[in-house]
Amino acid sequence: MNLTKDIKEAIEDLRIYIEYQRSLGTLDIPLSDEIIMTIEGLRKKIAGCQRCHLYTGRTNIVFGTGNEDADLLFVSGAPQRDEDIQGIPFVGKVGELLTKIIEAINLKREDVYITNIIKCPPPQDRDPYPNEINACEPFLIEQIKIIKPKVLCALGTFAAQTLLKTDKKISELRGRFYSYHDIKLMPTYHPAYLLDNPADKKDVWKDMQAIGIEVRSIATV
Repeated sequence: MNLTKDIKEAIEDLRIYIEYQRSLGTLDIPLSDEIIMTIEGLRKKIAGCQRCHLYTGRTNIVFGTGNEDADLLFVSGAPQRDEDIQGIPFVGKVGELLTKIIEAINLKREDVYITNIIKCPPPQDRDPYPNEINACEPFLIEQIKIIKPKVLCALGTFAAQTLLKTDKKISELRGRFYSYHDIKLMPTYHPAYLLDNPADKKDVWKDMQAIGIEVRSIATV
């Protein structure tokens, strides 16, 4: 047994748990700056995660990809099977559409960071259950804390409802900014939804234009 390693892992588990509880407003404990995590360190930390039963059906953890210094961070709900196979969020036609959405505000995919709330695919691409969210959301919070984006974009109903702690539909939530841990957050339709509902692309275009203006305005401050 490597006691030092076990202690460090226990401390990190506790710190992530406290951060999650603080996000819910149940704790107000400042975290020490002495424990500093990097994106790569967090990726290695959760590589063998078994916090919920979803690990039994995964091929790869879909951790996230992109610029670790990004001003804009996209958050989706959970990876689908093709993403799980490659270990990369937003592949295939859905990924191609997201790339076009990003390019609509004169950014490239490598300029932003893309991740999911849940890192393992639920069976039959269903929405994650509350216990799965509780197990995995602390990792998202940690990613956001490390990257320090200026703006968040929640893609789809599940991501928007989870981050904003609401049961409102995405059609009600999109089109305006909210505050998430003092970061501006814009919900919009998920690219997978747009593939079946192309008429709503105009709304996403409006949302993305607002995001682009916000990112550029913050960058010039």
